[in-house]
Amino acid sequence: MKVLRGVAGIPAAWPASAVSIGKFDGVHAGHRAVIAELKALADRDGLASVAVTFDRHPLALLAPDECPQTLISTEQKLALLAETGVRATLLLEFTAALAALPPEEFIESILVRGLHARTVLVGRDFRFGARGAGDVHLLQELGDRFGFTVRLIDDVKPDRMRRVSSTWIRELLTRGEVGAATTLLGHNPCVRGEVVHGAKRGRELGFPTANLSPASEGLIPADGVYAGWLTDAGIRYPAAISVGNNPTFDGVAQKQVEAYVLDQDIDLYDHVVEVSFVERIRGMVAFTGIEPLIVQMHDDVQKVRGILA
Repeated sequence: MKVLRGVAGIPAAWPASAVSIGKFDGVHAGHRAVIAELKALADRDGLASVAVTFDRHPLALLAPDECPQTLISTEQKLALLAETGVRATLLLEFTAALAALPPEEFIESILVRGLHARTVLVGRDFRFGARGAGDVHLLQELGDRFGFTVRLIDDVKPDRMRRVSSTWIRELLTRGEVGAATTLLGHNPCVRGEVVHGAKRGRELGFPTANLSPASEGLIPADGVYAGWLTDAGIRYPAAISVGNNPTFDGVAQKQVEAYVLDQDIDLYDHVVEVSFVERIRGMVAFTGIEPLIVQMHDDVQKVRGILA
């Protein structure tokens, strides 16, 4: 996938395109349904398939106090979009200038002059331009003026009631329901970050862990112990993952992510790894001493083996 960073990054000879616009937070099942149709239309009509997205949630600029925590970072989003097979992603920096563009200018400068759009796929609630003044009706009018067709995409509703959304997935993750979140995402929820030095308590207990930097990317699920995977340099290892402040010990930072790679002691310090969550085993518990904790950790590892087998 080619990443086009801003309108200035679009090559002058860019071909006619089929385009979809959105935040694509999580690149979830709803997004993937849109992109699958986008690719099919592009292949049918000989167009380049392009996803247009932003480098941050628009509310991060427009209303920071109301901005939800994103499910994934921008770089994670680009990696997931690349996996869908879309030909290119146009990544727009969401600035005050972009936010102030009138709807007509947004469409003409980005879709028409920039990407030579012939087909535009959007959801029925799509809004665009300054103050969200543009809607699907206006987009269709602009399509008639500039020579592109607008295709409306139905919501994906796995339970026939509620549409797949980043909000729903965020709710599941805050409850630790990573299995249900996986169903909506189409992939395991994950965080990515650098492995840093910790207190080394896990090693002292016989379970050396990779501690992720507090600056890790991605939405961390609820406190607890999870079965999952640690991926380093393309190699995936089964792991027991602890999320939280480890209440058995004092002075541990909140929301620490630690992954114990089963049966292997690998030097991962300073590596950027991805930790993905498959199933929550239990919540976080304060133990009365080291021995009960070790017994529980052995039990956790056995459960992880069973889940990932």
